[in-house]
Amino acid sequence: MTEAVVQKNRENIPIFSPYTDILEKEEGFYILLDLPGVGKEDVELNLKENELEIRAKARIPEQEKVKNIHLEFVPGEYRRQFTLSEVVDKENIKASLKNGVLTLFLPKAQEAKPKKIEISAE
Repeated sequence: MTEAVVQKNRENIPIFSPYTDILEKEEGFYILLDLPGVGKEDVELNLKENELEIRAKARIPEQEKVKNIHLEFVPGEYRRQFTLSEVVDKENIKASLKNGVLTLFLPKAQEAKPKKIEISAE
């Protein structure tokens, strides 16, 4: 599910570093983070200068009149931080959350995109 618990926050809730994939395509970079138990309202993305910080909270839905027999999923917090280079167009970063996977698209800045050079015939 996730890597080892790295620490606990003030409320004694475990903090996890989520499994992450980073992919590069011609138009930009994709970062995929595994965030099981997290809803859109529980994700916070912050960009300060070149630091992109992701925080999310996993919650267990409260149920009445339930006797817990065995629990392996615990509520917790996910945190991950990335340092972005000048290659990334920081003004146009996009994010979506689907089926517990947060997908970030970091487009390449115009200067960083490959340019086709035309060859003239003489």
